Amino acid sequence: MTPTPTPIPLVARTPEDIVAFVPIALGFAPETSVAMLTFGEQPSFHARVDLPDDAGDVDDVVDALLRPSLRHRVRQVIFVVYDDDTLVADECAWSLHEAFTERGIEVIDVLRVHDCRWFAVLPGRTPEAYRGVPFDPGAHPFTARAVFDGRVTHGSRAELRATLDPVEDAVTESAAFLATDPQPLPAREVRAVVHRHTREPGPCPVEVLVPLALALREPASRDEAWCGLTRPVARAHVELWSDVVRRVPDEIVAGPAAVLAVAAWLAGDGALAWCAVERCRAVAPDHSLARLVADLLDDACSPDLWEPLRASFDRGAA
Repeated sequence: MTPTPTPIPLVARTPEDIVAFVPIALGFAPETSVAMLTFGEQPSFHARVDLPDDAGDVDDVVDALLRPSLRHRVRQVIFVVYDDDTLVADECAWSLHEAFTERGIEVIDVLRVHDCRWFAVLPGRTPEAYRGVPFDPGAHPFTARAVFDGRVTHGSRAELRATLDPVEDAVTESAAFLATDPQPLPAREVRAVVHRHTREPGPCPVEVLVPLALALREPASRDEAWCGLTRPVARAHVELWSDVVRRVPDEIVAGPAAVLAVAAWLAGDGALAWCAVERCRAVAPDHSLARLVADLLDDACSPDLWEPLRASFDRGAA
């Protein structure tokens, strides 16, 4: 599941508003997915789950979305299913409607989106709505507002994931420096180095980058990199660690990718956090920090939980 808090205050009143809002909320245009918008007592969150290949696996989708909705006392939801008119899409839409309604969560609407058309699923709309209504998300005022606010919406999740792909020349440079057998940055220096390079313009020099990434192999150094994070500076940390992840070889990328996942979650970018978790797990499947962030994302935990969580880590280190 890819959760993310509401990025900007927008009021959706029509199906066109909803389908324009979802890519802004997630940070990318979904494909073969179910997106869920929630409303309730707690801060709202939005989530996306891949559609399964088989209709027999729809229950897994329902569970992935219902479990955090119940935990966070969601009162109302909207579902948007991204697929052509397949058995799986139809089964998923109605299974979600049934399961959420049974648990006392009002399903405001269910839409299906395919090929720049939205389709009504629930009864009560005009015949045209079930045949498909064309829409242009690029021309919607929500999209213009997101651009004005500086939010980037990628064309697909694959496009977002590609923003963390290795940059060949930079990785070659880091690998050459790594071959000189540099020493890892001492744990006591990690926080200060991170603090400095989230405030200085330009990329981190390779002679700093590699010892920093090497240090993050050790849990104590890794904790120094992420335990001091706060929400106001999270975006700067996302930029730093995204740069590190793109520039170091696989043998030392796991730690930076896991710290990036924390920073992205804290910045409210759940989709990027998941991509960072996947980048970490590709080389270190059992990485403990990546597992922690994955649990936070699966449970749709709000970044608002961060300060008490961070305080508990600080007390434990004292």
